[in-house]
Amino acid sequence: MSNSDKAIRTTYFSILTNFLLALIKWLAGFFGNSYALIADAIESTADIFSSFLVLLGLKYSKRPADQTHPYGHGRIEPLITFIVVMFLVISAFVIAKESIENINTPHDLPEPWTLIVLAGIIVWKELSFRIVMRRSKALNSTSLRADAWHHRSDAITSVAAFIGISIALFAGEGYESADDWAALLASGFILYNCYGIFRPALAEIMDENRYEELEEDVRKQSLKVNGVLLIEKCYIRKIGMLFQIDLHAVVDPEISVKEGHAIAHRLKDYLIANIPNIGNVFIHIEPFDENSDCVHSQ
Repeated sequence: MSNSDKAIRTTYFSILTNFLLALIKWLAGFFGNSYALIADAIESTADIFSSFLVLLGLKYSKRPADQTHPYGHGRIEPLITFIVVMFLVISAFVIAKESIENINTPHDLPEPWTLIVLAGIIVWKELSFRIVMRRSKALNSTSLRADAWHHRSDAITSVAAFIGISIALFAGEGYESADDWAALLASGFILYNCYGIFRPALAEIMDENRYEELEEDVRKQSLKVNGVLLIEKCYIRKIGMLFQIDLHAVVDPEISVKEGHAIAHRLKDYLIANIPNIGNVFIHIEPFDENSDCVHSQ
């Protein structure tokens, strides 16, 4: 099974989880008289749509390179992540708006049994976050990482709801709005997490150099290939779940063009075989020069 197929399977898990929990939250919030739970349900409902977007993005990114997309279709991943962040931001503002309105509106205390529902939701969403985040790291997927943070944001809103309902129930009359203050606080946490999701996707789109460990590994592995004397330049960009690498390999200046071409092919094949998640390697052959800066920097 390819990395894309594994990521798609993980997204189906997120969609099913979000659907079931959104249903539970809506019912528990309505019958349990808890706006914090309803706010939680709003976020989970938004999560369903965002997970569908992630799914569509992952399926699109599987398309092979073509004439108009020679590097493949992996750039759709960070673009989908931006849309997912937008969903989160909208959810946070909707929750905040409704929370403020409810704070100023007298209402009954939440039902005690809603705490049991929330406790189960918190445990399940935190487990879901860890499952999806672990898979996103293994598959190197930005959009899956955003999906994982959806689960963590959901867990945070559930924790806030649990605290708010607990205060309202134990403090009694006069503290009914604690539930709504908890939902308002949760919206702030959601907005804060949005930046953590958005920033890596932006770096990916802008081709920022954020892969120092991978670059070091590429340089070390390259020197194991017969004929490669030095690596002058190494540029890495991430497209989808794979890395594209541009290398300037230094070779003996006395060899023929044909021999230099063969070294480049050996180097490319070796790196792809020995370093995971490399999609392609573009190699420029440089003649060795004792006076060049790259020699003295080694």
